[in-house]
Amino acid sequence: MVRQTVLPFKLESTDDTITSQAGLVLFGEFLQSLGLKKKIDRAFGKPGSGAGYRASSYVVPLLLMLQGGGRSLCDLRMIARDKGLLGLLGIGEVPSTDAFGRWLRRMGASDTGLSALESVIARVLSVLGKTLRKRWKKAGLSWVREVTLDIDASQIVAEKAEALWTYKGEKGYMPLVGHVKELSGMVIHEEFREGNVSPGADHVPFLKDCLRRLPAGIRIARFRADSASYQASVINFCQERGIRFVIGADLDVAVREAIGRIPESDWRPYQDGHIAETVHTMNKTHNAFRLIVVRRRVQTPLPGMEEEGEKEASPDVRYKVLATSHKEIPEWVVAWYKQRGEDSENRIKELKIGFGMERMPSGDTKANGIFFRIGVLAYNLFLLFRGQILDESFKRAQVQTVRWQIYQMAGKVVRHAGVLVLKVAEDVLAPFRSFRERCWRLWCREGSP
Repeated sequence: MVRQTVLPFKLESTDDTITSQAGLVLFGEFLQSLGLKKKIDRAFGKPGSGAGYRASSYVVPLLLMLQGGGRSLCDLRMIARDKGLLGLLGIGEVPSTDAFGRWLRRMGASDTGLSALESVIARVLSVLGKTLRKRWKKAGLSWVREVTLDIDASQIVAEKAEALWTYKGEKGYMPLVGHVKELSGMVIHEEFREGNVSPGADHVPFLKDCLRRLPAGIRIARFRADSASYQASVINFCQERGIRFVIGADLDVAVREAIGRIPESDWRPYQDGHIAETVHTMNKTHNAFRLIVVRRRVQTPLPGMEEEGEKEASPDVRYKVLATSHKEIPEWVVAWYKQRGEDSENRIKELKIGFGMERMPSGDTKANGIFFRIGVLAYNLFLLFRGQILDESFKRAQVQTVRWQIYQMAGKVVRHAGVLVLKVAEDVLAPFRSFRERCWRLWCREGSP
């Protein structure tokens, strides 16, 4: 027989139970150690009919799918067909993708869907909070810890007929997300919003919700945000509660006039420009605050490439302005504000790209809100899994790294003497055993919920 393949090997089927995601079993065991399945079912309550699936039958496969790299409800089929993974995790059946869509819409339409997921996320934050408090106590630090809150709105483009236009000129959604740096960068609160909602809408109620969701013994002492939060109500809120803030300021008429009143002698060199500060107030703020101003000249075009009239014009100046109540020197304030790129913007990027939240499954905004909150839960669980279960070498790893090095390991499932056995490659056996031992310790520490 003439060979009709490039490489000299044959393909055959097998009756063995195998899984291409043996490492994902570890994440599933981690969920069990948190008692998450029971928590989900208690939060959502019993299904509407005796034949209906419990809420955990939807949420847990979605969490596994998002952890494993799935990006749409259709990818749930890969979880459903992995009999080895399901068998090891004790999952009997995964609902159809149509059933998932109906459940998301049903939960979105009810008053309990978002609140139930909020209580599950609170469980994750509580576990992290207790762990950190023990660590701080062991180090001789104060039990009450002051943390930093970063909030930011992020556009999700959606090719849905029902989606509304954002201020960026695209149809989609505009969720608002709040991170706490010292809580491993976890999302403590989010609001899924229509695309036409202003990024600056209702920031004070959002801040109050963030404060309410903090674990016991932790308080927000510092706040960072872009110019969407440059509002008198936000500044008053922070000042009244003793929260030190750094907020990107709008270059409105009042701010430009304040900059114009800064004496030239007050400007000092800073990086490739100059820096100075002044005191400012808004019409409805109760107290004045500092404006930190960075001034840089816009680079002029090369000779011969100027547009008409440009040679005679004075070089333009670009300003970066920060409103703050911090008392540190201006250079420190600017440097600290720049850290929000890592502490907020990059984390939202990981949430959207790493966990598939850059696309929504439905044309129903409320159903998408449920899906987005499940995505936040998946993100927070990953941070807890990475910090509590994985080795120190994964301390700053993104989820795609963990997928490649942990989750996507082949395994064979056999039954020996009535016990399921997962067989993996020799070089990953020791770390897998270590991860399972840490799951056991977490399960014992949390009171075997």
